[in-house]
Amino acid sequence: MAGMLKRVLLSSLLLLSIIGLSGCGDDRPDKIAQYQQLAANRIDALASEINSGKIRNAVLLKQYAEVLETKRPELSPLLEQLSLDATTEGPIYQGLKRRMQDSREASNFIDLDAQLNEVENIYQAADPSLYNDMLSDPLNAIADMSDGALARINAMSKASELLANGSEDFGAGSQLVGNPSYGSWQTNSSGTSFWAWYGMYSMFSNLFHRPIYYNNWSSRRGYSYYGDYGRNRYTSPKQHKRQDKLYQNTKKRFNNQGRQFKSPYAKTRTGSSSLSRSSQAAQKSFKSSGSKFRSNYSNSAKSTSSGFRNSSSRTSRGVRRGK
Repeated sequence: MAGMLKRVLLSSLLLLSIIGLSGCGDDRPDKIAQYQQLAANRIDALASEINSGKIRNAVLLKQYAEVLETKRPELSPLLEQLSLDATTEGPIYQGLKRRMQDSREASNFIDLDAQLNEVENIYQAADPSLYNDMLSDPLNAIADMSDGALARINAMSKASELLANGSEDFGAGSQLVGNPSYGSWQTNSSGTSFWAWYGMYSMFSNLFHRPIYYNNWSSRRGYSYYGDYGRNRYTSPKQHKRQDKLYQNTKKRFNNQGRQFKSPYAKTRTGSSSLSRSSQAAQKSFKSSGSKFRSNYSNSAKSTSSGFRNSSSRTSRGVRRGK
């Protein structure tokens, strides 16, 4: 506990020093170095919270997987893979660690602004409240496979969400489609792009026996925390670049056919039933700054300590849901 408090106080002091940097000269290298320290400290603190069971959705993710495995043992390999996100070995947490390492190499970025933007995003993504919200996607993927036995968390029911958005049912795991932690878009010889799951996640394809094509998914996708709130902070610059390239190539192909094509992220989907204050604030920051997130240093300084509190999701329902 003392160690955690010490890290929080250190983070607060570092953040305040960023605020107080002089306007003379180029202060971006100093801001980058200090944000790197802030982000590294927060990632370590996040690991402690995950390991001690303080991230509510991580705890629920394990419980959901165990409940569904008893009902559908044939899904055991997939559920074990999804359960990794409840630990520090999962793709979401490991992605933050890799990005943290890459952020230390200036050659990975086109300029200092891009490097600063990335370390700010990593710092925000490692906030326990945002991370807790992010875990709602794999958690709800399991809920959707339970035939109503398990309740969705932080999201409205599947039927209500599909109706609200006029979305297509892309099957089990649809919350994870488009998220580079779980798969990638591949393009065939005809120029059509389709979703390819990584490793054991490919079992989702066996549950919904047809491919998911990018052009169809883009206009008919449903709600996900990643797609509608978390993408800017849980996607590396390289992944963002690949996503934009796919969008631009598809848009060009459609234009050549006399058709219009909009980005799958051009419109926020309806579907969230509750979000942490951190996610709401982060979304407002992103919208107010256009396509690039810029931290509001004064607000960040106020929320540094509160960001390490127990990240409980507000839900009145237990693991099991009555019919």
